[in-house]
Amino acid sequence: MTEPSAAVPGENAYAAAGVDIHAADRAIDLMKGWVEKARRPEMIGGLGGFAGLFDASALTTYKRPLLATSTDGVGTKVAIAQAMDVHDTIGFDLVGMVVDDLVVCGAEPLFMTDYIATGRVVPERIAAIVKGIAEACIEAGCALVGGETAEHPGLLGPDEYDVAGATTGVVEADDLLGPARVRPGDVVIAMAASGLHSNGYSLVRHVLLERAGWALDRNVPELGKALGEELLTPTRIYAKACLALARETDTHAMSHVTGGGLAANLERVLPAEVVARIDRRTWSPQPIFDLVRQVGAISQADLEMTLNCGVGMVALTPPDDVDRAIALLEEHGVRAWVAGEVAMSETDGGRALLSGQHPGWD
Repeated sequence: MTEPSAAVPGENAYAAAGVDIHAADRAIDLMKGWVEKARRPEMIGGLGGFAGLFDASALTTYKRPLLATSTDGVGTKVAIAQAMDVHDTIGFDLVGMVVDDLVVCGAEPLFMTDYIATGRVVPERIAAIVKGIAEACIEAGCALVGGETAEHPGLLGPDEYDVAGATTGVVEADDLLGPARVRPGDVVIAMAASGLHSNGYSLVRHVLLERAGWALDRNVPELGKALGEELLTPTRIYAKACLALARETDTHAMSHVTGGGLAANLERVLPAEVVARIDRRTWSPQPIFDLVRQVGAISQADLEMTLNCGVGMVALTPPDDVDRAIALLEEHGVRAWVAGEVAMSETDGGRALLSGQHPGWD
């Protein structure tokens, strides 16, 4: 007969199994202030309930409200945050990934929930993650109505964690943006990315950390900063800028450039009878993109299938509205430029084609 293991004095059974309820309670206390800042007037209650509550009576002002929802994570960028022990920026990546998927159809993000799984709850670390999520929600204009922190000892290492989130928004049916509105002659407006954003980190880590053997604290002259600092650059949140674009111009469609790159994501909002032609000569990607290309001897085609290459969002806008659209984006702190146009095509319908070469690239 197996002898029962002796309990540690003062330790409950769950703590002995690796789950510290008291640490979780401490984390909640630390994050309360940040969650409180990420509110909208429609948010009801606060932390502690089983469900986040949001007053939907405002939807009665819509003729035909369409609810939009999006969910995502941050991917292996969390490995960089963990290695550098910097946890208050990863929330911008999470919020950017889910909120900016909503705004491409013209939907206003209303509220968000998050989920953090970790091998061991370190209250200060969890609070730092939530701080970033809350600050990003404020920037996006949505409420952080709730979330969950789960301790998974044995499944994740003590200092490992992963984050995911989901958001809900609303758009008037008559104002829905997308392929049905796109017309030949529309101009492709590119919006600058802040850097790598949150996609392609498996490739970047493989090239720079594993194959090249670079350390995260390595100073890289081409970047003008340490490698780790560059890799942790937060994802740009376009929500308010793009919603202003949807309200104040006749923009027909937008595309959030995430996994798959510029062409593949733009093709998601193109009708079958048109082609979007993009001229690479209209912008210079940040140095990190060419660095990955050259150090890893990665073909440009592979790079463009994986990374955003300097463009985080695009809009398809009629020519008469282009100047106003670019000025509006600049007012919101988003650098934008004309990168191409949409045309009828019998052979390349539904495709986005890139030509030319970025200045300084060979």
